[in-house]
Amino acid sequence: MVGRIENCQEYFDTIQDRFIADQAKGVEATYVYELSGSGGGTWTVSVKDQAVSVAEGATDNASVTYTMKADDYVKLANGDLGGAKAVMTRKLKVSGSIPLARKMNNFLPPLKG
Repeated sequence: MVGRIENCQEYFDTIQDRFIADQAKGVEATYVYELSGSGGGTWTVSVKDQAVSVAEGATDNASVTYTMKADDYVKLANGDLGGAKAVMTRKLKVSGSIPLARKMNNFLPPLKG
């Protein structure tokens, strides 16, 4: 079981350990994370054939783009901030396919708080 993260880079470095392949059956999507502030950056996570890969930087063909402050993303990934609350309080902006964004919680879930 994966543990809490200290920063965004640690999250993306351990994404293979966090990924639940059987929950991604039938999903083919590209997620771009635009995380601003200290410890932030831009990462692209691709899901296809129940596999996940990560690359630094953005892509032009994102299915979903998440925009958020890096420190808030660490709270989200650690389960200290709920996704719905983050959207409602405008700490998280989601653009693109909302159904694919929701599916991501199944195969890359936040830690249980």
